[in-house]
Amino acid sequence: MSVTHPAGFTAAGTSAGLKNNSAGRTPPPRDLALVVNTGPTYDSASVFTANRCKANPILWSQEVVKNGVVRAVVLNSGGANCYTGAEGFQTTHAVAERVAEGLGIGALDVVVCSTGLIGLSNPRENLLKGVDDCLAALTEDAGLDAAEAIMTTDSVAKQVVVEGPGSGAGWSIGGMAKGAGMLAPELATMLVVLTTDAVVPADELDTALRAATQISFDRLDSDGCMSTNDTVTVMASGASGITPAIGDFTEALTRACTDLAMQLLKDAEGADHEIAITVLHADSEADALEVGRSVARSNLFKAAVFGKDPNWGRVLASIGTTAAAFDPADLDVAMNGVWVCRNSTPAEDPAEVDLSDREVSVTIDLKSGAELATIWTNDLTHAYVHENSAYSS
Repeated sequence: MSVTHPAGFTAAGTSAGLKNNSAGRTPPPRDLALVVNTGPTYDSASVFTANRCKANPILWSQEVVKNGVVRAVVLNSGGANCYTGAEGFQTTHAVAERVAEGLGIGALDVVVCSTGLIGLSNPRENLLKGVDDCLAALTEDAGLDAAEAIMTTDSVAKQVVVEGPGSGAGWSIGGMAKGAGMLAPELATMLVVLTTDAVVPADELDTALRAATQISFDRLDSDGCMSTNDTVTVMASGASGITPAIGDFTEALTRACTDLAMQLLKDAEGADHEIAITVLHADSEADALEVGRSVARSNLFKAAVFGKDPNWGRVLASIGTTAAAFDPADLDVAMNGVWVCRNSTPAEDPAEVDLSDREVSVTIDLKSGAELATIWTNDLTHAYVHENSAYSS
């Protein structure tokens, strides 16, 4: 269950002294990870946050990925290296240079990722020492170490393995992710590294990755807050020697991304419920997404779910704030399969809605077309407010 499951990859995770260890944990928590593609091919693709305010590692990595070749990804938790000035960008560059030197490659083949508090400068000497330690510890068995090293407020490491479709396909996809809050679209607050030993050219990787993230990570909307550091990178080693059909590869990559997205949602800070909001019969997919996001971002609706209150009026009120095509007098809403609203009027008894389980479904019928989409979110809890109010302390 790791990024090193596919052939052609090694990884490591170590403690660089970046995370707060006031509790005196022994050994100290891991906070720097390295994933290396050992080839024979080095095709890659990446997607980054749509936030215009981007961290230094994003600014660096956006240039790295332009030629479709990435041979290593280095990631740290503890500090986002965002809005840390020219010195922060130079630190990112220095980290890439140290990785490149140790692997005998070019610095412009190294994607750099950081996560943590904005405005916090990571000590460069700590990072470089951590890189050296990771280089010395690279192995095919250290995928979990790497996954643990990128955790911030995550309670568990997030990993996935998807085998290529068909018996004896002979190729696979591995992945790791971090993220537990600020989960909003384009992308959610996440760092994700995906690996495959399939032979997939960079342009096809890019097409597949964008298709996969569009219906997985981009539809995760935990709290409507978009980060500055989000990165999803996929690397293809070609070590299996197998070139899958692009449709088969895209399907497998989408499964991997969706699995990781659901792990992120399940671990969302302090959440009691995971909520799937499905919008049916929309005039366009864009309309379905707009309506789903509007409901997902309603603090009133999310607080109602936390209180186990099937308050469908808050769903309709959120729908009404959108520009989607629908008749306000002809909307249907179901919660956990109970159609509490038909034709914009009360229908089945809301008391029949059981919100005691973690998984909650909301279905909205706009009756305006043939398109549909699902947005995933979580409820608004006391624990979420507490954790995010004390994030800097």
